[in-house]
Amino acid sequence: MKKIIFSTILTCLLVFNVNAQDEGTSDDDYNKWQARVRVLAVAPAAYFYDDVNGVEVDMSSSFAPAIDITYFFSKYMSAELMVTNSTHDVETQSGDDLGNVSILSPTFSLQYHFYLNKFKPYIGAGLNYNVYHGEDSGDLDAIDYKNDVGYLLQGGIDYSLSDKWFLNLDFKKVFLKTEMTTNNDASNATEMNVDPIMIGFGVGMKF
Repeated sequence: MKKIIFSTILTCLLVFNVNAQDEGTSDDDYNKWQARVRVLAVAPAAYFYDDVNGVEVDMSSSFAPAIDITYFFSKYMSAELMVTNSTHDVETQSGDDLGNVSILSPTFSLQYHFYLNKFKPYIGAGLNYNVYHGEDSGDLDAIDYKNDVGYLLQGGIDYSLSDKWFLNLDFKKVFLKTEMTTNNDASNATEMNVDPIMIGFGVGMKF
C-alpha cells in the first residue's frame, strides 16, 4: 500500500511538472535554496496496534521548535529536510502513568510548488524517522520505544514578504508505528501507532 501511494503521488507530481513546462510557465526566476524556522504543534493520535486487554493509550500534544532546509531541482520541484524534537506525556486512559518520552523526528519530503502572486502553495510526500530518547517510565520500572521509519503526506503555503523573506504555514500527517516494551520484558512488547499531525508556522529565507 505504501509503494502504491508514493508511486501515485510521484507520478502526479511529474505530470504536473511536465505540463507546467509545456505551457511555458517554467523559468529560471527562482532561488535554489531556502531555509525556515518554525514552531510546531505536534499532536500524536496514539493507540495500541495489538489488542492489550482493552487498554487504551494516550500521548499528549506538545509544541516544539523545528528547522528545515529546502533545495529546488526546478521552479516547481523541491526536496525538504526538517528536524524537530518534541516531548510527550504518556498514560493509559484509565489514568496509569507511563511517564514521558522525547522524540527526535527528521523528515524528508519531495514537494511540488504552485505560484499565485505572493502565495506559493505546495504539496508533498516523504519519509519520517523517529528516534525515542529520554524515556521516563512513570509508574513502571522501565519503558523503552523502538526507533522506526514512517511515511508522511504534506501540504503548506509560503507567503512572500520580500525577495528574500517569507512566512510559512505547514501541515504534515505522519503514519508510523513503534514497539513499546515495559519493565525490560520482551514478552511485554506491544506495537503502538503514533501517527502524529504536525502543524507549523514560521519564517523563512531564500538564498
